[in-house]
Amino acid sequence: MSAAPQAVVGPRAFCRDCLADLDFSARRCGQCGSPRLVRHRTLASLALAHIDCDAFYATVEKRDNPDIADKPVIIGGGKRGVVSAACYISRTFGVRSAMPMFKALALCPQAVVIRPDMAKYVRVGREVRQAMQALTPLVEPLSIDEAFLDLAGTQRVHGMIPAKVLARFAREVERDIGITVSVGLSVNKFLAKIASDLDKPRGFALLDRDEAREMLAERPVGFIYGVGPASQEKLIQRGYRLIADLQRADEHELMKQFGGEGQRLWRLARGIDDRLVVPDRGAKNISAETTFETDIRDFATLERLLWKLSEKVSARLKSSNLAGSTVTLKLKTADFRQRTRSQSIQSPTQLAAKIFAISREMLAREIDGTAFRLMGTGVSALKPGSAADDSDMLDRRSAHAERAMDDLRKKFGSAAVIRGIAYEGPEKTGEDI
Repeated sequence: MSAAPQAVVGPRAFCRDCLADLDFSARRCGQCGSPRLVRHRTLASLALAHIDCDAFYATVEKRDNPDIADKPVIIGGGKRGVVSAACYISRTFGVRSAMPMFKALALCPQAVVIRPDMAKYVRVGREVRQAMQALTPLVEPLSIDEAFLDLAGTQRVHGMIPAKVLARFAREVERDIGITVSVGLSVNKFLAKIASDLDKPRGFALLDRDEAREMLAERPVGFIYGVGPASQEKLIQRGYRLIADLQRADEHELMKQFGGEGQRLWRLARGIDDRLVVPDRGAKNISAETTFETDIRDFATLERLLWKLSEKVSARLKSSNLAGSTVTLKLKTADFRQRTRSQSIQSPTQLAAKIFAISREMLAREIDGTAFRLMGTGVSALKPGSAADDSDMLDRRSAHAERAMDDLRKKFGSAAVIRGIAYEGPEKTGEDI
């Protein structure tokens, strides 16, 4: 974790575009005329950042197709699917991520709808991640398009304070990769994440602990990460509606009422967060799911779709050089009730046949006449791909056959080889996530 702000020598204001040092009261850069200035009384001391790509999927698609640059874009698909991402133009109509597609299109019928291309987004995300890692080894990925960075102690390496390094980074990502990012810079993870949301898109916001306490006071308790609707309601019932109520509360009293969670809330309400930036955190699970265009209750149809999902999970595991030893099946019924079933295996795997076999067993136990609108499968308890054990496959021959198919697909394309179970005619589904 970065140290609390101290009297560090450095500028208190600079230009985001040319990085020239400026007087704190400047309104435009005297060197290049840009109005995009960064100013803060503890500017030289702040070193912990949260970087978030702006409307990532949609921005990548606009980069690759200039004809839609000024149009509302929704990443998703299928009438019963959900919005994976929405550009900022779409958001002005009320479209939001995770919103049902039918509702999004009702709000913004003129939107350009594009099905997600996860392979492309992963490639671009890796480019951004590599650029982050050139700034500091302390990069903690949170997802494909965001990460925490700790730049404490890097001023001598870069020849400039962390804030300038990050401004230069944002400029270079926009120039070289063609997407934009927003940067939040503060003294800890909690406040850096808040700061990165203050000025989107192409944002650059700084927040120290003193400012944060005042800003947080009037926010609802649900603003604190980890406080969901149920927890928020419980807090409100106990008299804690605003974060200001938590700030006034006694730490020990909160711990009496809520245990360790009470202490966490007390600290975060005051902008205190001691979590370190942990590099190479890696994914916790790898999964794929699809929402069906029409409800499905037939096992044979679900089985074919499950094989396709298993192949997608396997491909993602292999491309990430990971293997997992817990397989999870996810089902959502027509009335939106979710069923989640998991099974651990003795040795980690990354092979589609194993993932499918275990998921299929769990699926068979759920076939009781219920109609399903969504299905997914995934693997967790991840380890390096070298930990995968082919001897735990249905048989060694199946493992060799699958790897041979992988080689053919790399050479001739993903449609070069299709397993028999998948070749039963296309099923109408929504969008894989």
